[in-house]
Amino acid sequence: MSNNRRGWCAACLGAMMLLALPAPAMTITYSNFSDLSGFTLNGATAVIHPGGAPVLDDLGAYVLRLTNNLSQSGSAFLTSTVALNNQASFSTYFTFRISQPMGMSDVDGQGADGIVFVVQTVGNNVGGTGGGIGYQGISPSVGVEFDTWNNGTWDDNDGNHLGIDLNGNIDSVVQIHIPTRMNDGHIWHSWVDYNGVTNALEVRLALSSARPTLPDLSYVVNLQALLGTPNAYVGFTSGTGGAGGVHDIRTWELRDNFDPINVPEPATMCLLAGGLASLLATRGRRRR
Repeated sequence: MSNNRRGWCAACLGAMMLLALPAPAMTITYSNFSDLSGFTLNGATAVIHPGGAPVLDDLGAYVLRLTNNLSQSGSAFLTSTVALNNQASFSTYFTFRISQPMGMSDVDGQGADGIVFVVQTVGNNVGGTGGGIGYQGISPSVGVEFDTWNNGTWDDNDGNHLGIDLNGNIDSVVQIHIPTRMNDGHIWHSWVDYNGVTNALEVRLALSSARPTLPDLSYVVNLQALLGTPNAYVGFTSGTGGAGGVHDIRTWELRDNFDPINVPEPATMCLLAGGLASLLATRGRRRR
């Protein structure tokens, strides 16, 4: 075989190997929301952020503010679809804060209606107001709701719960009561993981960045079949009615594969920083 033919065969083999490789994993990270250029904002969210203007909260952080008054519905979705690998698998971690409860009261006090993390196939779709939490009517989709209002038979008479919703229906397929009020200004941490191989959707919620070992909610669903495509719009919705509040997303990380996210505790980060500083100092002394 001539050298030219060998070279051509090697090039073809190399190209075939590259084509056979899985697509590199993608991670989208927002440590704050000073830049909203990657989002499509809808309803009240677009009004709160005119022209995509950033919003500074009362704690000094740039946030994605979904709603901030009574009788509102708003959403924010990544403008481009995310290609979810391995049968629509994904992992995400975000922090949110619901503050300044206002208007009507249910059993545990003022404030409504909550936030929904949504994976869907329509980019600029907002559901109903109030109990719809901005999610009602968005289909096909899967949503994880952080619901702070008791809508009676819709949600088992529970005004503070975590639920999994399908196809814009806010009558959750599975839910759990959260003992601590979610709309009293605490910063909450949530992890949502979907394994497209096992079809397991898991949700975790905590008041610290330490990822819980066990999920608060789990549900088996074929997300790729539900959505009809692995290419999805991902984002958040919120809604208020006669009761309301300020609904903020503070940070967000999204991975387009099943790759559960662990967030280092502040003490751990300090130890890592200290260890790195010591290592650099030692190397500096050795160079002398």
